[in-house]
Amino acid sequence: MVYQTIWFHLLYSKRMLGLLFICNLAGTIYGYIWYKDQLAHAPWLFKLFVPDSPTATLFLTLMLGLYLLGKRSTVVEALAFTSLFKYGIWAVAINLILMINYDMWTITGMLLMLSHGIMALEAILLSPRMRFSGLGLIIAVFWLFHNDVIDYVFLQYPVYPFIASHLNLIAYFTFWLSVSAIILYIVMTRYVGEQLVDRFKGSQ
Repeated sequence: MVYQTIWFHLLYSKRMLGLLFICNLAGTIYGYIWYKDQLAHAPWLFKLFVPDSPTATLFLTLMLGLYLLGKRSTVVEALAFTSLFKYGIWAVAINLILMINYDMWTITGMLLMLSHGIMALEAILLSPRMRFSGLGLIIAVFWLFHNDVIDYVFLQYPVYPFIASHLNLIAYFTFWLSVSAIILYIVMTRYVGEQLVDRFKGSQ
């Protein structure tokens, strides 16, 4: 089928992977610049964990770079998948709430929803290329929940106008996003990915 051919091309074409690498590298750089003010005020101990989305796309950029070199790291794959899915969905949900409940319909908000929605989509689309790793799972679990603690216990969450007034609810939502990202990583890389790759190759 046509969509299977396009998907397979996305997974294994060096041109497509190179294009994704460039786009995500540019997005990562822009994301860190976007966080510059918050990073400037964050205690040095937390700086590594403040820019959630740019770090997620950094993991993806590293993963794509390794693919282009004919290499892989299952730890980087686990970090990329779980972070992309979690923070992609989180940003879409938060910006949607701002638009609907606070009537904050802005071009910036819509672009943030689009770019972060693409992050979550990239995690799903590239997952057949990834391989499950017990070590990767352990590190991803630590990374996600450690970030949740930094964000909602030490109050280093992204700057949005309504988070402080709904902190417990958003922290609870984020916790379950972490759980969902981990479960989906296991399902997609351990059970679904290889079947999809075999199906793609069989259709060629």
